[in-house]
Amino acid sequence: MSNPELPYRRPQAAELARRLLEPRRFIQVVSGPRQVGKSTLVQQVVEGLGVPVRYASADEPTLRGAEWLAQQWEAARLAATGTDAPGAVLVLDEIQKIPGWSEAVKRLWDEDTRRRRPLKVVLLGSAPLLVARGLSESLAGRFEVLPLPHWSLAEMRGAFGFGLEAFLYFGGYPGAASLIHTPERWRRYVVESLIETSVSRDVLLLARVDKPALLRRLFELACRYSGQILSYTKMLGQLQDAGNTTTLAHYLDLLAGAGLVCGLQKFAGDAARSRGSSPKLQVLNTALLTAVSGLSLEEARSDREFWGRLVESAVGAHLANAAAIGECELFYWRERNREVDFVVKVGRRLTAIEVKSGRMREVPAGMAAFAEAFKPERTLLIGGDGIAIEEFLAHPVGHWIAS
Repeated sequence: MSNPELPYRRPQAAELARRLLEPRRFIQVVSGPRQVGKSTLVQQVVEGLGVPVRYASADEPTLRGAEWLAQQWEAARLAATGTDAPGAVLVLDEIQKIPGWSEAVKRLWDEDTRRRRPLKVVLLGSAPLLVARGLSESLAGRFEVLPLPHWSLAEMRGAFGFGLEAFLYFGGYPGAASLIHTPERWRRYVVESLIETSVSRDVLLLARVDKPALLRRLFELACRYSGQILSYTKMLGQLQDAGNTTTLAHYLDLLAGAGLVCGLQKFAGDAARSRGSSPKLQVLNTALLTAVSGLSLEEARSDREFWGRLVESAVGAHLANAAAIGECELFYWRERNREVDFVVKVGRRLTAIEVKSGRMREVPAGMAAFAEAFKPERTLLIGGDGIAIEEFLAHPVGHWIAS
């Protein structure tokens, strides 16, 4: 396997470089889940620009506030005007950790705009919902977002040589790739450095959480039932908690905002009816499912039911990550005993997707019923006699969907 620090460049790197080289000035916001390579990508880009770079992170034990942010900004201003280089770049990591960060950034950015200072600014945040709130509250018209989703099969293969089986089980966390030959270390890394850190440092910062233990149990439930439709009432029964369905729906939104798990809504052709449906639980990275399961690779492979859920979850995660960065909308569909695994919507165009691990002799009943009711532009069978799982995961979602 390759070293996780090797100069593998994600496709988004070229876009960030282009934006930073443009004469127009916008604050560049790189946002995404933890451990998807935000800092590495930005470092790769800014080091190739040929200008001074000031990098600072708020993700440290000491308290960071608006005064600290202003100090970092002033140091970058000096670098921008104290050399022969055409400006400088200020990179602020874990920006969501700074109380009132958006108001401070707005004031400093507007000062530079008025005085035409040649300073470019890149903000990084690992809690997308929290970052988005700060942007919408104070920085309208001043920023562009570059969302970074979880790593795909193509990226894990290109950087670390992952095959399909390794990707299904170990998922798409680049920092964990070097640990897969010592599975227990890999599992501890995912549980302690990714899951617990995301929950304690990101989710619990997004909003008031009155029941942190319930939120953690909901995350574990979503991993255990990834790929399955589960009503909030049934969830409460599984969780053995006296909470309410509104709380669970809110907590599931927070977990989605941190890039962990989400609840897909039923496609109904009507937004209000979709929002009121039972969610289909979906992990955003299959490493979360396998790490929480406690099963070894051999045990997971020999359990046909579990492996089938893992395959469907990998397809769902591929689609859900595209939806998370705004490429499409993602739903499921079910009517009585007929079901379609995934419905992808781009504008008014629909793509219906069914995932199967075995061979099929006829079109699934759910797919035929959905096609008759909603006239999708495209229907896809993934696995079985359809498109191979590896082929589907190896291409961007846009390659497959009607747009």
